[in-house]
Parts: sequence; structure tokens; C-alpha cells
Amino acid sequence: MADTVLEAPRRGGASPVGGGAVLRMVLTLLGMAVAWEALVRGLAIPGYYLPPFSAVCLQLWRSPDLFLAAVLRTGGETLLGFVAGGLFGLLSGIVFVHVRVIERMFFPFFVVSQSVPVIAFGALIVIWFGNGIFAKVAIAFYLTFFPVTVSTVRGLGSVDPQHIALLRSFGARAPKLFFSLRFPSALPLIFVSLRLGISLSLIGAIVGEWFGDTVGLGVLLLQAMFNEQMPRLWATIVIAALLGSGLYLVVAAIERRVVWWRDEL
Repeated sequence: MADTVLEAPRRGGASPVGGGAVLRMVLTLLGMAVAWEALVRGLAIPGYYLPPFSAVCLQLWRSPDLFLAAVLRTGGETLLGFVAGGLFGLLSGIVFVHVRVIERMFFPFFVVSQSVPVIAFGALIVIWFGNGIFAKVAIAFYLTFFPVTVSTVRGLGSVDPQHIALLRSFGARAPKLFFSLRFPSALPLIFVSLRLGISLSLIGAIVGEWFGDTVGLGVLLLQAMFNEQMPRLWATIVIAALLGSGLYLVVAAIERRVVWWRDEL
């Protein structure tokens, strides 16, 4: 049977998030840091526009506790919003595929909700629920659930009808079809949306902190911008980029473990 969902796992396949990939990423980051430093000093770029990388590192060295607290706060908000949005999107997609009446009733509202700018939605959330961590998680959730819902619907609906007919010919009922064929077939597409969702969730958490908070990467960004502290601003940007990359790699590593049958592209 030529079904990639049921084929045996490939042995010895190189993981896209294995040691080699991590080493390449580290070397790339080091190369970018060296190029950054050389470019700024070689072209004498004013620090107001782009400070040297050494000045950015100095900011991190001087205030490690400040940046660590910001990463922990923003990272926690990101993960909570991502998990909530991912689960809600997954369950919504499953319900939409199996109960078309509910899809026709509610999916248009999902689409309309995404037409609301995140800034406007964030303002409403803060007005309704205050500036606590729940507001940041809600904004991260808002940016995460829709792509997961769409990918789940598309993934579950793209199963080859011949495969379904084959399993039914062996007496498989709806639960067996779902767990043995439909859901595994949809997982590759679902994980694409999850990799996108973790990045969107981080954006939502940072944007949520702009509406008022005392700790977080969004707070550091605003403070550095208003005080024109360019090295600290760029240090926060670098930390946010590293956090987003790390979270993305974690989701990709989980995908590699779960979707072991997927061919490498």
C-alpha cells in the first residue's frame, strides 16, 4: 500500500533540527554578528541608526536580569496563547469537518475576526480585562487559532477517498478512520500552521505588552524607543528574534518526532 501515512518510519534520516542544523544556525548568527560590527564601523554609521553589535552585547552584559525577566514573561505569555490557540484551532477544525452545519454557521465569523487589526483587538481586550497577563495571552491566542483552524480543515479534507474506501472495506468505522488515517494525514499541514502560529503568538504577546505592563520584551522596546536608547532597543530586538527562533525550532523538533513519515523537502 503506497500510503505514506501507513509506511514504516525511515531509519537514520537527518533531522532538520538536529545537531547539524543547530550548528549551521549558530555559525550563521556569528557571521551576521561579525558582519554587523564590521559594517557599522567600516561605514561609520551613526549609533542612532544602527549601533555596533558590541554595544548591543554590552547592554545585555550590563542588565542580564532585566532581559531574562522580560524573556520569561513574554515567553510564558507566548506559550500560553500558543497552546490555547492551537488547541482551539485544532478542535474547531475537527468540528467543522465533521459537522458542516456548524462550519457554515461559525466559520464566516472566524474569517471576519481576522479582519480586525490586532491593535484594535488588543485595545478592546485591555479595556475588557485589564492589563494583566490574561490580556496578553488573549491577543496571542487571537493570532494563533485561525491558521490552525484553516490548516486542520484543509488537512482533514484532503485525504485520498480511495484510502478511506480501502479502510472501510476492512470494516473501519469513523473513529478508526479518524485516528488511523484522517488525523495522521492532516498532521503535516497542521504543523505548518503551528510553526507559523508560534511566531504569531510571540508577536501577539509583545503587542499586548505595548498596552501597558511593567515586565516584558514589549515593555523594553517601548522604553528604549521613547528614551532613544538605541543599543538597548536593538538588544531587545535581538533577544526577541532569538526567542522566536528558539520557539520555532522547538515546534519543528516536535513535528519531526510526531510526523516521522514525512519526506524531507
